[in-house]
Amino acid sequence: MAKTKMDTGSKAVDFEFKDKEGKQTSLFNILKEKVVVLYFYPKDNTPGCTAQACSFRDSYQDFKDVGAEVIGISSDSNESHDSFAEKQRLPFILVSDTNGDLRKKYDVPSSDIFGFIPGRVTYVIDKNQTVRYVFSSQLQFKKHAEKSLEIINFINKNQ
Repeated sequence: MAKTKMDTGSKAVDFEFKDKEGKQTSLFNILKEKVVVLYFYPKDNTPGCTAQACSFRDSYQDFKDVGAEVIGISSDSNESHDSFAEKQRLPFILVSDTNGDLRKKYDVPSSDIFGFIPGRVTYVIDKNQTVRYVFSSQLQFKKHAEKSLEIINFINKNQ
């Protein structure tokens, strides 16, 4: 598992994007209301990324039930995200990071395994803008959603 500088206890980095309705919003704006699961993935429409996205999709109601929002980020274009979200029926937000700025701000490494492929890292961020959990695994696609939900349940139980 790769280690990043953005680790448990770090303050999240804010950024702006368009929500599902096309309105401009920001990470910190959503954090006023909900815990956020921010997951970085390599590429739309690839087997591992599709499995990961569908895992979040299949658990999305569970995330909503515990007061969380899911946001996926890759370097794909908005058009690619729209097509991917429609094809896989993804109910959550996909953010385009074509220049890699967010990946750099969150210190998401390249894959330990493949080197040149962007890393797959998930952050659970609480309403205080604090990173509460980081899960980095290139090959455990479905575990990103499972671990995130487990951590949010733990946070909610211990507040």
